[in-house]
Amino acid sequence: MPSLILRLIGDVETEVVEYKAAKQNYDFEDIGKYFSALSNEANLRGTECGWLLFGITNDRKINGTAYRKEASMPSVGLRRLKREIAKFTNEGMTFEEIYEFEMDDKRIVAFQIPAGTFATPTTWHGIPWSRENESLVEMPKFKLEAIYGQSRPDWSRQLAFEANLDDLDPDAVSFACKKYVEKFEESQPAVRDLDEVSILSKMGLIIHGHVTNAALVLLGKPEASVFLGGIEPRITWTLYASDGSTIAYEHFEPPFIMQVDRVLGKIRNEKYRFFDREDTLFPTEAYRYSPEVIRELLHNAIAHQDFRMSGKINVLEYEDRLVFKNEGTFIPGTIEAALESGYKPPYYRNPLLSSAMSKTGMMDRNAIGIRNVFDIQRGRLLPMPTYDLTKPARVSVTLYGTVLNEDYSRLLAKDPNLDLATVLLLDLVQKGLPITKDQSRLLHERKLVRGRYPKLTISAEVAAATGAHGDYVRAKGLDNSVFKELILELLRVRPCSRAEIIAELDHALPADLTPKQKGDHVSYLLQSLRKAGRITNEGSTSAAEWRIAD
Repeated sequence: MPSLILRLIGDVETEVVEYKAAKQNYDFEDIGKYFSALSNEANLRGTECGWLLFGITNDRKINGTAYRKEASMPSVGLRRLKREIAKFTNEGMTFEEIYEFEMDDKRIVAFQIPAGTFATPTTWHGIPWSRENESLVEMPKFKLEAIYGQSRPDWSRQLAFEANLDDLDPDAVSFACKKYVEKFEESQPAVRDLDEVSILSKMGLIIHGHVTNAALVLLGKPEASVFLGGIEPRITWTLYASDGSTIAYEHFEPPFIMQVDRVLGKIRNEKYRFFDREDTLFPTEAYRYSPEVIRELLHNAIAHQDFRMSGKINVLEYEDRLVFKNEGTFIPGTIEAALESGYKPPYYRNPLLSSAMSKTGMMDRNAIGIRNVFDIQRGRLLPMPTYDLTKPARVSVTLYGTVLNEDYSRLLAKDPNLDLATVLLLDLVQKGLPITKDQSRLLHERKLVRGRYPKLTISAEVAAATGAHGDYVRAKGLDNSVFKELILELLRVRPCSRAEIIAELDHALPADLTPKQKGDHVSYLLQSLRKAGRITNEGSTSAAEWRIAD
């Protein structure tokens, strides 16, 4: 290592080497920025790595450094720096190695920084940095374009020469061609007359008669995965009990175009009730998970899976949530970037596969799919999806199917036009996840939260002003006139049995009543309304239907 340092010192300074005296300490944020800058410069110049050298002045004199110096070498503090840096870089990048040694009886620390990932700038807190003479600057546009413009190999476009058309599933091929025609027949009527091979060629799944990897993933028979060079595409659904034990699981292999709905069919999607408007005291009934959201997240996982990592796509089902996991870095870098208006991804991991999925209606290539997922969850008054990007080269998305905080849901019901950025902050508050002081101040100014930073809760006062229907009715106690109006409003919509009426009023009845007490009181109200000539019933059993009297 000393000989390498001497060579670096002797060479004319390049953009991939930085010298710092760092006599005692050095700012952690500046180390992170230099990591990003030197990694990017190494990428652009085609070198294997960059170097950040502590204990050497800018004029190449060795003066030694006490940075994280300990009684003996190697320093535990220096080893720990690898993990600390990885927290704030994209893809969890960190130093290849940190060398600690002496030259001329003076301590030197040499940080070996890997070149940036192919066609992907290295970022620090989501920002790509570069060197500009002696300065650090946010990477200028021409350098970003140079990195993004690097020719990226498309695994999905590679030809599976050993495979042929007989290795594609006939039903999957027919389904894909049908979807393609449905999408393009209005603008291109001639597609109605094309045969299946021609349509597959127009989608790019067949190139000069050869089957592509994308074709085997989307349309291939399960046994045809043998032609993918050891890669076995798979979706695994796993159902967990409340104690975390596994109840059931099932694997789904290609053709993926036919498997998404089968995965959807495995998920327990019971109905739940929620208030989506203020002009009624009766909740709306809907499925816990929107099928559209499940399909969008699963299609995204397929399109952005890094199949070269030989991993699988996982769908984990818990009592109150679904978790989708796929291998590959999150291309936007942060979920905030993906949700920005007008966002366009710099590249696609599997361009041919993504294009074919778009042409069959499986996904949208205008980068609005993730935004749609958030908008749908907001409209259903449920928590926002949580993106966990802490593990390098893996994306994990949690989709909630139950209300976590009633105040949050009531606030969304009151103001359906609340901007998404604010909804995201409130969602972090309800989940107990950290936000910044500035973000906290913004929510306080709008009286959306209460409490002292960082322990915040969604403001109960604001939620109370949202027309919280159940609380309003409970406050009335057993006011017969209120409950009679509720019953009449329900029966104006449709006839109901006594059991159905009890179920619909359950949210409004005091929680301390037993089921029998609730039933007796509803029976009393029904008989009272019948005697008043307001309603009538057909049948004499408990299954009799009640309806508005003529």
